[in-house]
Amino acid sequence: MAKFEDCLQRLEKIVQELEKGDVPLDQSLTLFEEGMQLSSSCRKELEQAEGKVEILLKKNGKLQAEPFEAQEKTAARK
Repeated sequence: MAKFEDCLQRLEKIVQELEKGDVPLDQSLTLFEEGMQLSSSCRKELEQAEGKVEILLKKNGKLQAEPFEAQEKTAARK
């Protein structure tokens, strides 16, 4: 599997090619399919990374790690 940055860079090139509008239909479809696969791969990588991110909070004078997502939900409830 390619690195996230490589996938994102390739996806940007695909978008540029498709935006030009001078690509034949069959090639456009191939590029679109590749772009969708790259987009899905990037999204999965971001979701995995999100699960690893933690926030350090000071509670009762001690630092305590909490998942970033849980903190986001707590803030949204306030």
